[in-house]
Amino acid sequence: MLFPFLLAAQAAIPAEAEPTPREADGEILIADLRLPPQDIVVTASRTPVSLADVPVSGSLIADPNRLALPFVVDELRHLPGVSVSTVGSRGSQTQLRIRGAEANHTLLFVDGIRFNDPAAGNEPRFELFTADGSSRVELIRGPQSALWGSEALGGVVAIGGAVGAPRVRAEYGELDSRRFSVAGGLTRGIAELSGHVAQVRSDGIDATDFDGGDRDGFENDAGSLRLTLRPGDGRGELGIVGHYVQGESRFDGTDPVTFLRADTSDTTRNRIGAVRGHARVGENGSRWHARLAGSYLRSSNRNQRAGSALNRTRGERFTVDAQVTRRFGDDHITVAVERESEAFAARDQEFFGATDQDRDRSRTAAVAEWRARWGGRLVTDVAVRHDAFSAFRDATTVRAAARLDVGGGSDVHAAYGEGIAQPTFFDLFGFFPGSFVGNPDVKPERAKGVEAGVRYDRRGLRLGVTGFAADLRDEIVTRFVGFSSTTANAPGESRRRGVELEAGWTPRRGLSLDANYTFLDAEEGTEEGSLRTRELRRPRHSANLVAAGEVGPARLGLGLAYVGARVDQDFDLFPAPRVRLDDYLLGTVHVALELLPGVALYGRVENAFDARREDAFHYATEGRTVHAGLRLGL
Repeated sequence: MLFPFLLAAQAAIPAEAEPTPREADGEILIADLRLPPQDIVVTASRTPVSLADVPVSGSLIADPNRLALPFVVDELRHLPGVSVSTVGSRGSQTQLRIRGAEANHTLLFVDGIRFNDPAAGNEPRFELFTADGSSRVELIRGPQSALWGSEALGGVVAIGGAVGAPRVRAEYGELDSRRFSVAGGLTRGIAELSGHVAQVRSDGIDATDFDGGDRDGFENDAGSLRLTLRPGDGRGELGIVGHYVQGESRFDGTDPVTFLRADTSDTTRNRIGAVRGHARVGENGSRWHARLAGSYLRSSNRNQRAGSALNRTRGERFTVDAQVTRRFGDDHITVAVERESEAFAARDQEFFGATDQDRDRSRTAAVAEWRARWGGRLVTDVAVRHDAFSAFRDATTVRAAARLDVGGGSDVHAAYGEGIAQPTFFDLFGFFPGSFVGNPDVKPERAKGVEAGVRYDRRGLRLGVTGFAADLRDEIVTRFVGFSSTTANAPGESRRRGVELEAGWTPRRGLSLDANYTFLDAEEGTEEGSLRTRELRRPRHSANLVAAGEVGPARLGLGLAYVGARVDQDFDLFPAPRVRLDDYLLGTVHVALELLPGVALYGRVENAFDARREDAFHYATEGRTVHAGLRLGL
């Protein structure tokens, strides 16, 4: 019964943008598929808008394969305000923090599907998403819950999966790394079909510093399929898209007796499958525009040690949303309603079923957004949202933003936004009876953020500076009472302050240079009146540079990511002392040579300077590695 309904439901996020037919009709056809124009973003507003008109800070990666890196998060780390930490080698848990927010304060969309994992604390599983099935990636920084709800507290990441002309990639590299993918799409009349399959494998490294430890490798598989039907009159659309990702990662956990780090043979297996269907009436530029959507996501996480099962979790999310937009010239008002239901199950063999539980919860939300243009130079955007939760206190969030075109390619922008992050199932219901018990009275975490900046974009030169500040309240923390613990909302306030500098230059088509620098002062103050301490795993200074260009038959790419010193904790000691993680410079070099039309041989060097780096204390990451591959197609 679900499949017919999904066919009558709404669209993946990139498909929301205005379809782009053939140049003969005065519009554009991109690789036989109708895709959003390269400067359109779809998460800065409830309707697609030009990046130049966005009154909040955002970034768009139009080519996620510009450095031929295997995972989307490898490209995201080059954006301003972003810090990435991996607990060990590639394939292990990977967390992304935006402007110093927590890892579960980022909302991830994949083709319009909310992909945060309900079975893993609502964190996005960035270690699972390969770049080979992605056509574009966008990042909106700052609290966006007034538009998108829970988890959009630090920002929003959207991955577009539609692909165009067929392409094939095969690659091999050091650490016995293998990569293979096939992607493509076609159009037949009113139907458009696209999809991809991708595999990445590596034997990895020993992620701990114990002598004689085994290598901690990983395996990753992904696939997607999208079908879109557009009637000939161009007045509507039906579509369905599905995604499946799975990964198996070997890692070093803790000794079951001493609970200290050890060279164990732990394995985690993660799977997420999701489907979303949509129906659209009217075009984005028409006076009336309506959409209906339905999506279903299921995830599972299984942990083993030496082949013996330890525990597993499973999550499900079913979402229905409807949206109507009314345009008045350049202005528009959008009203939307959403209904979401989540289920969670936990099972264990390690403690003879003591942690077993089955839970569910739901929320209903109403959203209104008013976007207006005043006199051709001033754009304002105001949104308000109310979330009614079944398991904890309701929340109302707002966002107000403005952009003023001051002429000469310059503009100023300012925004105020609020964000929330709902408690996890473990926060509400606990994990282990008598040891870690839940708190059904815990409230969502809340943040209020402001930003203001100046941008310049003219004749291929782009410059920008943005200052930001955010305060996090009601942070959910662990409280110990004797030998047991529970969760509670902290009475204090954590603060994040910073500045982002951006520069870009496109002197000609096929050649680009982008650079950015972020200063971040992130301090934790969970206890009211106490001294604030520096937040863990957030660098105070970070900088990035990405250069890409074509010279004859050669395509060149250079990526540099500087990550400043950070603090972490040594959990082998009690109480866990703070330790320093040294700064490092991560370099990527990519060179491709077109041997024949559509046939290219390429090479890539990762961690080109062989930096010794730790994203988590006492967990190693890969040194310099060299990879070579063959790419067929565009």
